[in-house]
Amino acid sequence: MADDVNGAVRNPPAPPRPRLVVGISGASGAAYGVRALEALRDLGVESHLVVTRAALLTLSQETDLSADELMARADVAHRLNDVGASIASGSFRTMGMIVAPCSVRTMSEIATGATSTLLTRAADVVLKERRPLVLMVRETPLHLGHLRTMTALTEMGAIIAPPLPAFYAKPASIEEMVDQSVGRALDLFGLEWSGVRRWAGLKAAPAK
Repeated sequence: MADDVNGAVRNPPAPPRPRLVVGISGASGAAYGVRALEALRDLGVESHLVVTRAALLTLSQETDLSADELMARADVAHRLNDVGASIASGSFRTMGMIVAPCSVRTMSEIATGATSTLLTRAADVVLKERRPLVLMVRETPLHLGHLRTMTALTEMGAIIAPPLPAFYAKPASIEEMVDQSVGRALDLFGLEWSGVRRWAGLKAAPAK
């Protein structure tokens, strides 16, 4: 606390909430983006969402959510063509960006720097500002072009984090598998979410 010139006690301003940009592109796995938004709300992190048109098609095929219900899970939802949005500028401070899921098309556009939407522009901003960019790439099998693109992005500072199941956690449902992958991706931003089941080491064999 500090005193003003009249002797009154003033409380210091509250620190700003941390912010994370969430991109959802058209690959299969819309649930990853949905759960990322819900996890950020649990953690008190301000989410800034941008969604591609293909992602909305995937959302309608894979979930019971409407576009409006998806947008309502974010603190701020940006239009895909709004290149003047806050997240299009490096002066807008964020923790970084996660693209969940990330299609090969989105990954490739980010890698070239020839961004055509707010999603890929926001990702480019995160890279140039040296902030974490986590891409939950959904594609298999991968050809040489995919692998070279991933290598280029890694050299640029991005983190390629495909959502692979962790069977040691013994998931009992698809939801638990999704939560594990989302939580491990959020680990890369230093965020601790309850959806993650941590490896505690091998249990010692009983003595004979």
